Amino acid sequence: MTATLSSLAGRTAFISGAGHGIGRATALALAARGAVVGINDLKPEFVEDAVAAVRAAGGQAIGLPCNVATRDGMREAVQRFAADAGRLDVMVNNAAWVRYQSLPEITPEVMDRMVEIGFKSVIWGIQAAAEAMDAERGGAIVNVASIAAFKSPMRSVVYSGIKAGVLGITRAAAADLGARRIRVNAVAPGAVPTEGTVRNRNAELDAKRIARTPLGRLGTVQDIADAIVFLASDEARFLNAEVLRLDGGASETSL
Repeated sequence: MTATLSSLAGRTAFISGAGHGIGRATALALAARGAVVGINDLKPEFVEDAVAAVRAAGGQAIGLPCNVATRDGMREAVQRFAADAGRLDVMVNNAAWVRYQSLPEITPEVMDRMVEIGFKSVIWGIQAAAEAMDAERGGAIVNVASIAAFKSPMRSVVYSGIKAGVLGITRAAAADLGARRIRVNAVAPGAVPTEGTVRNRNAELDAKRIARTPLGRLGTVQDIADAIVFLASDEARFLNAEVLRLDGGASETSL
């Protein structure tokens, strides 16, 4: 007997930071399952390109170029999407801005921007989603954390702190929203090559990461997107306050 994943037809999903990388792959994956996707990014050209990619693949997408690092910006974007799409069922808090710095190099400007986009926007996204989701249908919220929340590399004090905070937000929001049938979960990707991570990668470092990963490769944006789609789907209907580590086993084994 072959199991068939449930369709997301008739449902809608807002994805922050969906102009490229994991966010874009998630938008494509959700749309492929039938969901209408709201594609957010700060840069309009990224939004236009991602929307075009979804539509070219036969999916439905609404572009939402705006800054979701502020409470008002996030609420406006989510409310606009829910109004245009007719409802909100899934919220994916993916937006981030990352700089790796040693302790002496950390500046208020860099830290403030990382916290606003990578930490505060998660809270604003959950808040806006909870307001927009139907009280009886509920919904699913998926936050994108990082394996750095568990096993931190050098020069990642701010980044690791933010991603550990995202896991704390996930657990607390799951407790707050469970009675409304809103599930809140997270994914924690390991090293995944994307446009945004290229500055922190090189061939030698990638080879070391692969060598200590039992599955013998780095993750891909599709790996992460598929896990997010699972958490958003009915197959994960009793999963709440959980985090999926998506690093091929590297953080849980010793090679």
